Amino acid sequence: MITVVSGLPRSGTSLMMQMLAAGGLEPLTDGRRGADASNPRGYFEWEKVKTLPQQPNCIAEAEGKAVKVISSLLPSLPAAFHYKVIFLERSLTEVVASQACMIQKLGAQASALAPEAMERALHAHLKQLKAALRSRREMSILWVEHQDVLRDPQRVCEGLQSFLAVALNLPAMIAQVDPSLYRQREANLLPNNRELDVSL
Repeated sequence: MITVVSGLPRSGTSLMMQMLAAGGLEPLTDGRRGADASNPRGYFEWEKVKTLPQQPNCIAEAEGKAVKVISSLLPSLPAAFHYKVIFLERSLTEVVASQACMIQKLGAQASALAPEAMERALHAHLKQLKAALRSRREMSILWVEHQDVLRDPQRVCEGLQSFLAVALNLPAMIAQVDPSLYRQREANLLPNNRELDVSL
């Protein structure tokens, strides 16, 4: 079995990887992308996963482990393995704001799309992806709301343990959840320019 943590960028996948690692599930990471201001506890990424479209069988290295696979790469997972997919869902308004904030911190060029247009594009992507995943019999999927992780980590962790059918250290997993890192809250995005209250 391969445990896959997926979702849109900035949807809480790094936190989920951190929780699973604390719970006792070995993460497949290479440490190439270190922690920064956007993810002060690290990204838990495996660079090789980006080669899935060209080398799908590289995922064999993740057997018995947890690996982060961005949503757009999920269809590239080969059918030869069984996957337990934990898919993080977050308000698209928050996702877009968080992505913009991270890009600004990196000093990179911002997207040419307006926030509303980006949200529509992400919504279309998720709709298409979910339709495609319905036929993937080798995938069991647990949909997890980002806000549920922050508001009721005990319940989420119990659900994860049941879904994965493995014994996890639930107190250690719960201890990884730090609401102070939840800085892009939809309720605090201004309606006109959607700038953030940086005090959060």
